[in-house]
Amino acid sequence: MAAIETYLNEHSEAFLKELFELLRIPSISADPDCANDMATAARWVADKLAAIGMKSEVIPTKGHPIVYGESPKVDGAPTVLVYGHYDVQPVDPLDQWVSPPFDPEVRQGRIYARGATDDKGQMLTHLLSAQAWLQTEGRLPVNLKYLIEGEEEVGSEALSAYVAENTEKLACDCIVVSDSGQFGPGQPAITYGLRGITCCEIVVQGPNRDLHSGSFGGSITNPALALARILSGLIGDDGKVQVPGFYDDVVPLTDLERKQMAELPFDETQYMGQVGVPDTWGEAGFTALERRWARPTFEINGLTSGYQGTGGKTIIPARASAKISFRLVPNQSPETINEGIRAMVEKLALPGVKVEVRGMHGAPGLLVPLDSPYVAAASKALEHAFGRAPVMTREGGSIPVVATLHKQLAADTLLLGWGQDDDNAHSPNERFLVEDFYRGIRASARLWEEIAQI
Repeated sequence: MAAIETYLNEHSEAFLKELFELLRIPSISADPDCANDMATAARWVADKLAAIGMKSEVIPTKGHPIVYGESPKVDGAPTVLVYGHYDVQPVDPLDQWVSPPFDPEVRQGRIYARGATDDKGQMLTHLLSAQAWLQTEGRLPVNLKYLIEGEEEVGSEALSAYVAENTEKLACDCIVVSDSGQFGPGQPAITYGLRGITCCEIVVQGPNRDLHSGSFGGSITNPALALARILSGLIGDDGKVQVPGFYDDVVPLTDLERKQMAELPFDETQYMGQVGVPDTWGEAGFTALERRWARPTFEINGLTSGYQGTGGKTIIPARASAKISFRLVPNQSPETINEGIRAMVEKLALPGVKVEVRGMHGAPGLLVPLDSPYVAAASKALEHAFGRAPVMTREGGSIPVVATLHKQLAADTLLLGWGQDDDNAHSPNERFLVEDFYRGIRASARLWEEIAQI
């Protein structure tokens, strides 16, 4: 691979320039005003695949487009499906960004922009590694298929339907996803588990208008108070979720898993300092790492009610709402959990208000086998690029479509993240270490060779 390594070194500046081009496109899938930008980002990815030497197409959907690419056929070689996404999270709060979110810049060796690490930067590494192979060797050692979507941040509805209808087209031996992180700076990881998720909105409707709190207070139910009672009732003081049947199907951590996690170089004090909190909290009986990766949780993601302007305004708000999410672990069913949520909300609701639970997106969790030959191949590729053997980790976040791909295509899944915990994904000042971008390209290029030898 000497020629490939030389090519990667010689083209590093060009690779960074291309990433900046993609990062400048404000492809926020949740924002209807960004529909044209979503189409532009999809076309950029498709054009890049074509420029590399792939067959590529932009596939329209009811939502945002899907991009599909395919390398020239190599008879007898394994087939790898690379999944990624070109859509990004909203940028709010905008005033907390040091530099504009869609005007990428490098500061202290890090690329700052929305989508830098989630997932444009990580996704692009797998295109650039294929480019290096084709430019230097004239062929790839494996067959590559690319499935790049524009709805990962809003539930992957269009892609889920597409995968179900195109299993033959997408058939592969292995799925590669880079949408997670390393265990620590310079310490690569292979993620063998993902948590699932279910999201919903609780809406509490009270009077037909905001009311004077002095004239009406004490005689009717305050929707904001009713909502607060519901939210506090969903979780106990011991950190356990109170939804009926919530833990019935949870796959417990094995003693070996707990031992492996305990042996990882995780400093809880440093972790608290990194996120700026004085202590950790969660389900009793588990470490912070276990709760982050492998236990189900309940979170309040947003609250809306009443007067939010300057100064005070003494009202009883007519309405209150909260957007909430539950991270799930393997075997928990989002549909079953949703039924329990509705039952619990109904039980906690105060009289005098109407309460509605509006379901949003959801996906089950995932565990992949550690004895897969593809995991062994990935271990060699990561050690080559990072100079250290990877550790095996689980991920607290959710990539709903990964479980769909794993189930529909019946292929081993490699979750290989190049980012860091403090890359600020979903937050202001999202960033991606330039060195990690280059190491990701190098690891990806080596991965194709290692998989070819299986």
